Amino acid sequence: MADSLYSKDHPFPARMTESRLLTRPGSAKETRHFVVSLAGSGLHYKAGDSLGVFPENRATEVDEIIARLGATGDEPVSPAMLKLPAPLPFREVLRSRVALAGPTRKIVETLAGKATHPDERSRLAGLLQPESKDLLASFLEQREFADLLAEFPSARLTPQELVDHLRKLMPRLYSIASSARVHPEEIHLTVAVVRYTTNHRERAGVCSTFLADRVQVGTTPVPVFVSHSHFGPPEDGARDCIMVGPGTGIAPFRAFVQDRVAAGATGRNWVFFGDQHRATDFLYESEWRQYLAAGQVARVDTAFSRDQLTKVYVQDRMREHAAELWAWLKGGAHFYVCGDAKRMAKDVDTALLDVVAQQGGMDVAAAAEYVKQLKKDKRYQRDVY
Repeated sequence: MADSLYSKDHPFPARMTESRLLTRPGSAKETRHFVVSLAGSGLHYKAGDSLGVFPENRATEVDEIIARLGATGDEPVSPAMLKLPAPLPFREVLRSRVALAGPTRKIVETLAGKATHPDERSRLAGLLQPESKDLLASFLEQREFADLLAEFPSARLTPQELVDHLRKLMPRLYSIASSARVHPEEIHLTVAVVRYTTNHRERAGVCSTFLADRVQVGTTPVPVFVSHSHFGPPEDGARDCIMVGPGTGIAPFRAFVQDRVAAGATGRNWVFFGDQHRATDFLYESEWRQYLAAGQVARVDTAFSRDQLTKVYVQDRMREHAAELWAWLKGGAHFYVCGDAKRMAKDVDTALLDVVAQQGGMDVAAAAEYVKQLKKDKRYQRDVY
């Protein structure tokens, strides 16, 4: 396969061909299915890979920062961390080159040195006291750069001074939800669109809302690259596959199942999926039903945490089916997890250890050793974030 001309350093200007809502009316979430065309890119991917997307910031935020500085947006700036060959207009840098969130202590120090209003100066000085470390951390966590410019208007910064405090706008990686065997010229994504409020202001996940709100289907170029991964379905199609993917963690397993079905893999597929409510949050429900009906997926076990008084999660379903899970593992099954690293992946890991110990008649140390060996043999893989 010839290498593509496109990479992270030279992304492909892809077109989005589909954007549809996966969650139903009444859901607390907004999860969307996007289709990105690779036509003409020469890019190749495999199940388990991710798509890197370079987003653009919201125009409203860019405009606000320019207005707060009393700038025009045309000022030439050259942020040191971008290593630009020549300066670019301030507006362009704010739009697509730098992150407008995540202020640090450094900007507070700069504002403190420039503020001319006594109240602002004393407030900034208070935040910088050694004993105010926790206060400063929570203050910054609630704010973006535009908030600071709004709260301390007497501290006048030039466009260059501001961009010197900003970090590079990084691409976001999304697990690919399609198989190249089925869709060689396109990539599917399963994305939770992030919207929330802090400091009485509406916030938006930069890349998820870029895809949902700012990219026009069929017209807006979306700069993308393929990020190859060691995460992937078993090379031996006869192996069974256990996949645990709650929420958008289901994305790579949609790809795995598509891939295994297209390749004629004879191993069984067992999917664990969880979310808040079956009625509104069962992502790709009709597809899973079709796979079950066709015998291409052996089991789909679901955990909808808020459909009953006691919250039920994927790890609870694993424990309920411990004997069967152990039988699959003993038979050589591969075990996969995708999703939230902080809680879910840890809870699933604990449940796996419990199942191995209980069903395999092992003590804690032996169960831990067994799971460690699964990882060494690449039979236990995680794609967590």
